[in-house]
Amino acid sequence: MAKTLNKLSPLTIKSMAANAKKEAKVIKAPDGGGLYFVAEPERSSWWRFDYRIDGKQKTLSVGLYPEISLADARTKRAGLREQVANGIDPSQQRKAERASQSGADSFEPIAREWWEHTKSKWTEGHAQRTLTRLVNDVFPYLGSTPINTITAITLLATIRRIEARGAIETAHRTNQACESVFAFAIGTGRCENNPATAIRTVLKPAPPQKNFARVKGAVDISTLLNNIEAYKGTPIIRAALQLLPLTFVRPNELAALEWSNIDFDKALWTVPAHIKKQSAAFKSDPGRVHLVPLSRQAIGILRDIQPLTGNGRYVFPSLRTAAGSMQERHITIESLLAALRRMGYSKEEMTTHGFRGIASTQIRESAKGKFREEVIEAQLSHTVKSKTQAAYDHAVYIDERIVLMQWWADYLDSLKTGAVIIPFAKNA
Repeated sequence: MAKTLNKLSPLTIKSMAANAKKEAKVIKAPDGGGLYFVAEPERSSWWRFDYRIDGKQKTLSVGLYPEISLADARTKRAGLREQVANGIDPSQQRKAERASQSGADSFEPIAREWWEHTKSKWTEGHAQRTLTRLVNDVFPYLGSTPINTITAITLLATIRRIEARGAIETAHRTNQACESVFAFAIGTGRCENNPATAIRTVLKPAPPQKNFARVKGAVDISTLLNNIEAYKGTPIIRAALQLLPLTFVRPNELAALEWSNIDFDKALWTVPAHIKKQSAAFKSDPGRVHLVPLSRQAIGILRDIQPLTGNGRYVFPSLRTAAGSMQERHITIESLLAALRRMGYSKEEMTTHGFRGIASTQIRESAKGKFREEVIEAQLSHTVKSKTQAAYDHAVYIDERIVLMQWWADYLDSLKTGAVIIPFAKNA
């Protein structure tokens, strides 16, 4: 109330400051309305404002005396009391203003903060590609701009530069990254709108994704499998190439396979969530893993390589890892691709990802309806198409998938030996 305000006078304050130094003690005196004068014996005296918001008692420094006079302190008090009355925390307001002045609320520092916050959910390669796109194509134009002032038109002009050089897919991926940065900024209270969402529909359409190259037909698949068996490269790469068609996982998942991911008793490989492709389904359920039932043939390959690499972290360690190094590395997708090239397969003929396409097609065509579509899709770890399917656990259809994976391994063995394949009879 008004009658509790303005208890101090300039003379009283001057006297308090002198007495504090003379008596070598701190002297405090209220002016009312939360404003206090604090006289210090060994340093400058200062003003303090006490307030209560959201049920919590807080204190804010108003400034040093005599730089801030009694009149100045009272003026500041009036403004602070008004903020509190309007539900604004003066401490948080001051932090926001300082951050804005320092450039902390500009696009680049927020984007880097988002990247650090999110990168653990990605593969190392994806994380680096995402940051590189921002560094090369966004930061030079918008990096120092306060994020809450970036409009759809401003952002579109930046993305158009990427489109202009013909990199349409990169333009879309860069805008997706920006969309996530703006969403992060909204969630942390530093902007209110997401211009990347607004311009999504006006970007040039991305070209249709081409299927990964792969050999087709039983004869060509048989030749490929026998070429892998006869591969004269390192036993680690050979074993990885042998396991890839049997499991048809994504190549990065195979490369990063750790011995701790394998349960030999259950004949099961658990692909951790952070290794998996970050599809929409897995972003909504970041703890979700993928289970790969291991056939007798797959277990055999792992047992064969175990004496060579079983004492380390990775099933397929990189040969570039120094002996005794604590920073053990696994093989790369590129090393697997290089092996295929040495076998004589061009990039137009076969890729490491192509084993997934081979499995997807051959299981559907050769099993003749033995396995349900949803079982095949689950083993391929594809994004589910309905909310009902999305609610299922990662181990859905696991019994049927165990049967599927053993059938598939036996089928590949038959192709390698050239035996006649007799498909399962269709269920009535």
